[in-house]
This record gives sequence, C-alpha cells and structure tokens, in this order.
Amino acid sequence: MNLKNKSALVTGASRGLGRALAKELAARGASVVLVARERAALEAVAEEIRAAGGTAHALSADVVSKAEVYPLAGASAALVGPIDVVVHNASALGPTPLRPLLDSDCEELERVLAVNLVGPFRLTKALAGSMALRRRGVVVHVSSDASVQAYPNWGLYSLSKAALDHLARLWAVELGELGVRVFSVDPGEMNTRMHAEAVPDADPATLLDPARVAVSIARMIESADRIAGGARLEAASWPA
Repeated sequence: MNLKNKSALVTGASRGLGRALAKELAARGASVVLVARERAALEAVAEEIRAAGGTAHALSADVVSKAEVYPLAGASAALVGPIDVVVHNASALGPTPLRPLLDSDCEELERVLAVNLVGPFRLTKALAGSMALRRRGVVVHVSSDASVQAYPNWGLYSLSKAALDHLARLWAVELGELGVRVFSVDPGEMNTRMHAEAVPDADPATLLDPARVAVSIARMIESADRIAGGARLEAASWPA
C-alpha cells in the first residue's frame, strides 16, 4: 500500500511508539488521526507533524469506552476520509511494579484486557466495515514477545497480547477475502515510558529507538499485500 494520500489512525499516539508511528506515517504522505487520552500531549505531537509539513489531527478518546469509540470512528472519517490503516498501539501493563498472577486481582486483568484486547476489537468493528466495502485496508496489532513467552510477573499483559495475536488471525480469515489485511507486530524492547515502568533498572542504551521501529512497521504496512493474513511479525526482521 502506497501511503501517500491514504488515511491512518494510530492509538496511543501521544508518546512512545505511537508518537513515532504517527510521525512516520505522516512523513510517508498519510493523513493521520492521533488518538490517546492525554489531550495536551496528543496536540503537541500533531503540531510537530504539521510543522514538518504533514497532515495530522488529534482526537482525545479512551478506546476502552464503547460510548467514545463509535463517535471516534465517525469523527476520524469526517477529518481524513474513510480510514485505510489502523494501528492498535495503545496498551496497558497492569499494576507496576509487575506482580505474580497469584497477587493480581481479577479486576486488574479485566482492565488490561479491556485496553489491550476489547478496545482493539471494538475499534476494528467500527472501521473494518468501510474497509471491506472498499476492499482496501490494513489493521495492525502491536504485540509483544510476552505473547509467546511466559515471563514471571508479566501474566496480565502476556494474556492480553496472546489473545490480541489470535484476534489478528481470526480477523484475517474473516476479512482477508474482502481486501482487508490484518497482522501483528512484535516491536521488540524499546526505550519508552512503558518499558521503564515495567523494567526500571533497564539500561536505555540497550533498548531500541521507537523511531527506528516505526520505520520498520511503516514498511510492513506498505508491503501488506505480500504479508500472510494473521501473520505475527518481528520488527527486528524488517530493515529500518
């Protein structure tokens, strides 16, 4: 998919990988809708993109809220036209410091699943019908190696990301013949606030720059027609 003159929506776009992705997609010619709860930070990123000559709009919304997701989909289309690319990047770790499953409350699991799984499911439902009618669209799930590896204390996050990977496979088999490409991406360990909250002792110098990872993911989106539906990709295996 050539991103020039396409429309893209990125969740969790106020910082970290979401911010880097919004900037990278805009630099490649997409009109980008940035979504997050933090209004001021979101507007700052949108202004950065516009200052660089790109097209960006900030929409403050909580992807967990059913009452906010469907108006978000409508407002996005009104701003940039029908969405061609959606990147489900917004994520929740659960309580930090991370803790074992035995010390985790069911309500904490519900919250992590709401952000990392139900939110992407609901937003895809709101956007993918238009994609299918136009027989064009790309849906990207930002995953983690925790979806396939059992790390102690990462249980809530791991469960949600494993389910998100399988959700991508399910969407792919149902939407693939309608022209909608769906895949998951493991971005690797990045120098972000979320990683610092999860692993406060990590050396930032050993972590990936989100801007570099964003280049790899943008290239995946541009190559979506050649990616198997429901695939789980690793950003490190794509050139940046």
